[in-house]
Amino acid sequence: MQHFEDSIYNLIVETSTNLPGDVRRAVAKGRALEDRATRSGLALTTIAQNIGMAEQQVSPICQDTGMPTFIIHTPVGINQIEMKKDIHNAIVRATKNGKLRPNSVDSLTGENSGDNLGAGTPVLHFEQWEEDKIDVRLILKGGGCENKNIQYSLPAELEGLGKAGRDLDGIRKCILHAVYQAQGQGCSAGFIGVGIGGDRTTGYELAKKQLFRKVEDVNPIEDLSKLEDYIMENANKLGIGTMGFGGEVSLLGCKVGVMNRLPASFFVSVAYNCWAFRRQGVLVDPSAGNIEDWLYESGTGISVDDEGAHESEAVIAEGANSPASESREVRLTTPVSEEDIRSLRVGDVVILSGEMHTGRDALHKYLMDHESPVDLEGAVIYHCGPVMMKDEEGWHVKAAGPTTSIREEPYQGDIIKKFGIRAVIGKGGMGPKTLKALQEHGGVYLNAIGGAAQYYAECIKKVNAVDFMEFGIPEAMWHLDVEGFAAIVTMDAHGNSLHADVEKDSAAKLTQFKEPVFK
Repeated sequence: MQHFEDSIYNLIVETSTNLPGDVRRAVAKGRALEDRATRSGLALTTIAQNIGMAEQQVSPICQDTGMPTFIIHTPVGINQIEMKKDIHNAIVRATKNGKLRPNSVDSLTGENSGDNLGAGTPVLHFEQWEEDKIDVRLILKGGGCENKNIQYSLPAELEGLGKAGRDLDGIRKCILHAVYQAQGQGCSAGFIGVGIGGDRTTGYELAKKQLFRKVEDVNPIEDLSKLEDYIMENANKLGIGTMGFGGEVSLLGCKVGVMNRLPASFFVSVAYNCWAFRRQGVLVDPSAGNIEDWLYESGTGISVDDEGAHESEAVIAEGANSPASESREVRLTTPVSEEDIRSLRVGDVVILSGEMHTGRDALHKYLMDHESPVDLEGAVIYHCGPVMMKDEEGWHVKAAGPTTSIREEPYQGDIIKKFGIRAVIGKGGMGPKTLKALQEHGGVYLNAIGGAAQYYAECIKKVNAVDFMEFGIPEAMWHLDVEGFAAIVTMDAHGNSLHADVEKDSAAKLTQFKEPVFK
């Protein structure tokens, strides 16, 4: 199959840069339910623009291109060893060309392989079948939403829902709780795949396989079809909203599968996927390796943005200036003064210009015991692991959306105090330790729109420098010159947290689903 490597490379590029049609329609349907002037409405407008930008520029929709996971069905007699080699070669090419971020990290040393190859990566599942074509399906599921996967062992006692028994109603409660616990940290509004039964490993595999179903399909098992419809109707009553900002749309799709189990085990496994639902598939000719058909409808020509093109800054800023908006617009230039920060309130839209510095897990751990290579007094730290490419002119940002901030909760408050940082940008919010530090030392948390990697890359005008390349590209400390970088204040210097408020409100709403529904 001399063309198989090229076919896989094309599959990777399409999956990373162009959301399928069924996903786009789901996002558009969600937008229609949300008031455009609310925080969630502004976030959905940004998401819509980002989808179009990624397709047009053939660049990653989200900077976290995830764990490449392939499910491959082959006719009898196909050489799977050679197929693996071609897939690995295609992964390396896609990484080199900026379609995938280098995401394969040695779990013991922390070293990034740099090419997305390593023990366990990419994930390859081969199965034989009786068809005469090769079926290759790929999902790129980022770390933020992967971290919100959850597995329940029934019977269980669930917060706000009481006892979940070993029956369809217990399963219902698990799924609702899974949506609740994700909040905005998995880049809601999202999609979930649910696996009922199996063991701990196969249950999660079944859940992830449900994400390969088409958004608009109907479950052939009547009870599960009713369950899927129930979840789609009621999960959005929790009020979590896009990015966890509060609102009408928290879930865009729910697919449930079932398998047999051991008598002593009853697992319900939930695979949570962000709005950037990147999965695609191809049918391949087993003789030449050419793509004969695409298995999911192309997103090309299906617009989610019915308002036309915008400058990146203007999408959120225009919404903030709308008469019906909950927000006000504030423009700041780094370094930022404590006085300016303490004037901000939850809900304000901040438009930043100047230099900001990326920092993720490795940098935060390092800064706890070491000095910073640059002065961080009045600075802005961006929780971001960008996709970067280098040429003779230097480094260029190809994708640069926010990562989930809660991972830095053990460090962030201490680092704010130690270095005088005034603003932290990320997604999903942070906890009480960080909130206390913001209040005591004069800082704010700015929630950028998760997954909007092209939207924010457009705001980055220059890469000034980089430190700690030994941490790998995603974890290095990039010093970026930005202009018109828009994000929403969700934790302020006065002890207010939108994230805590939304979680408290959704917890109260969760209790309405305590009583049995399925007998």
